[in-house]
Amino acid sequence: MVTYALFVRAVNVGGAKLPMAEFRGMLEELGAADVRTYIASGNAVLDLGGEPDDFARSVERELESRYGYRREVMLRTPEELRDALAAHPFEVIDERFSYIAMLSAEPSADGLAAASGVRASDDLWQVIGRELHLRYTNGAGKAELNQETLARRLGVAATARNLRTIGKLIDLSS
Repeated sequence: MVTYALFVRAVNVGGAKLPMAEFRGMLEELGAADVRTYIASGNAVLDLGGEPDDFARSVERELESRYGYRREVMLRTPEELRDALAAHPFEVIDERFSYIAMLSAEPSADGLAAASGVRASDDLWQVIGRELHLRYTNGAGKAELNQETLARRLGVAATARNLRTIGKLIDLSS
């Protein structure tokens, strides 16, 4: 068994409800063990014995079947999260304003070029591998940089968590 952090894009916002107790049960039904969730935004830490990409696609299909919405699911090992946190390229002034977005794949050179024109004002972003690092000058709620637009231009799905949440998921995986 390998431990993973699982991230579901955009749940419990905009009408896409996902009760965490039901979510834990669903993950266990799909084959995960020792499932723990953190806050109601589609975060889980779990153990898997099979192929993580296959599991992620199973979760996506089950979410659509049970709840009627399609959401992307990304998995990272605790080591990958630690590496992403260590690679965060921006000064962390406030953990709530600094984010790492898990990407569904590493963006292509064309995707990176297309994203280079996204307006960011004083906000900062940088792609490192399969992660998009963000720092919002005035917080995500007041950002000029639109992460969804950025992900579309990159040509990948993305779901972001602030550095505090990433740290908590690393702690939960220990």
